[in-house]
Amino acid sequence: MNREETINQIRYRKEPFDIIIIGGGASGIGCAVDAASRGFSVLLLEQNDFGKGTSSRSTKLVHGGVRYLEQGNISLVREALKERGILRRNAPHLVEKQAFIVPCYSLWQKVYYGVGLKVYDWLSGKYSFGKSKKLSKEETLERLPNIKKDNLSGGIVYFDGQFDDARLLIDLAKTADENGAVLLNYSRVFGLTKNAENKINGVEFEETELGELFSVKAKVVINATGAFTDEIRQLSNKKSKKIISQSQGIHLVFAQSFLGGEDAIMIPKTSDGRVLFAIPWNGQTVVGTTDTPIEKAEVEPKPLEEEIKFILEACKDYLAKVPKREDVLSTFVGIRPLVKSNDTDNTAELSRDHTIEINDANLLTLTGGKWTTYRNMAEDAINKAIALADLPHRRCFTKNLKINDSSSKKVAEIIEKDANSADYLHEEFSYQKAEVIYAVREEMARTIEDVLARRTRFLFLDAKVAIEVSKEIAEIMANEMGKDDKWIDNQLKAFEKTAKNYLI
Repeated sequence: MNREETINQIRYRKEPFDIIIIGGGASGIGCAVDAASRGFSVLLLEQNDFGKGTSSRSTKLVHGGVRYLEQGNISLVREALKERGILRRNAPHLVEKQAFIVPCYSLWQKVYYGVGLKVYDWLSGKYSFGKSKKLSKEETLERLPNIKKDNLSGGIVYFDGQFDDARLLIDLAKTADENGAVLLNYSRVFGLTKNAENKINGVEFEETELGELFSVKAKVVINATGAFTDEIRQLSNKKSKKIISQSQGIHLVFAQSFLGGEDAIMIPKTSDGRVLFAIPWNGQTVVGTTDTPIEKAEVEPKPLEEEIKFILEACKDYLAKVPKREDVLSTFVGIRPLVKSNDTDNTAELSRDHTIEINDANLLTLTGGKWTTYRNMAEDAINKAIALADLPHRRCFTKNLKINDSSSKKVAEIIEKDANSADYLHEEFSYQKAEVIYAVREEMARTIEDVLARRTRFLFLDAKVAIEVSKEIAEIMANEMGKDDKWIDNQLKAFEKTAKNYLI
């Protein structure tokens, strides 16, 4: 994934691409992997960095969705559980089994949640991560040292998956690249070109680092822009009615001591009817999420005060040592692109199923869905794209396609050549200087934020520490990229401004 070579590939290409994909999140890059592995020529464009949006801001779960089971959405749960198993098989370096405990404060809760989770087990079939079972009060307290003891009758343990969302996304991008896809970040699509029949036949975009403008042709264009879906649809037709209802969810990050063990907590019902998770992740505790309707998607969304208060209040009901506002190490916000329904204003009730729309100009829009089902969403979208553009029929390979796992090997090679690059960037975290060098050379990291938010997870784990190490990161990057002190100063100012959104 060399950026200069990629730009030259686009600049000098004479033939149209088979498929152009707009959007570098899970669904877009999933489409790129699927299409490229089938042998199609693919260009993917992302206006910011890969995964800058929702795909790096999830609850870090590869799961079937226990709450969708309670809603009666059996088909979505079954599909997600199957995809959870496929993802674990194809990316074992990133997807791990995680035990979740539902604390129960009455015998009725133990029976109710116990039965529900047995159904969850049954739906997973051969893709099971392990069978759920009841825990006594003593067993629950042993596994969850910080759980509230008053009236606790025990718990139910069940198993789901956990992952590093941004790292999986970057590894998927590298997998797409290995299979021949052309991927470019910091490339803003501002126009869709049409042929004499008024059908879309390409895109116009700006490579925003250099300010160079491109017009590139394709046999079919896929809109996979998540929260910005409607903006691209309106490039095709200004009169398009919006199909997305946006909702944001926040997470608060605390020290590991607020869980005290290796098990996660699943709170099945909060005051607003949502499920809440407290999860061990990269040495910290992540608690979330909320579901708050918003009017407009922002590239860098901010947590609302009522969302912060909601999570802190919910923690009081279940944790003995209660986290306070000053204990928050970082907060991050993701925006869900939910498909609109005329029946409800409550975004918590809108479907997480994916939707594919093909408009009169043949723009194929893929939206909705969830991280866990990205592969199935992509397979569905590429099948539709093949039919729409009359491309050769080729079967999907992604059920058994291994996802790139080269970073540790490549980082080790850098360290072998430069022993100093083995130094850790901060004493509390295991990230090394060599990882920054690798991110610049082979993962298209262009800014301090790219490295601190997505190639490593400093910003999500402890925003103050991220600010502390930002100068050293900038200097390593400047050395690799041939940048001067002015670039470093500008980067530091821009990053500090962004990092403030992660502090409360």
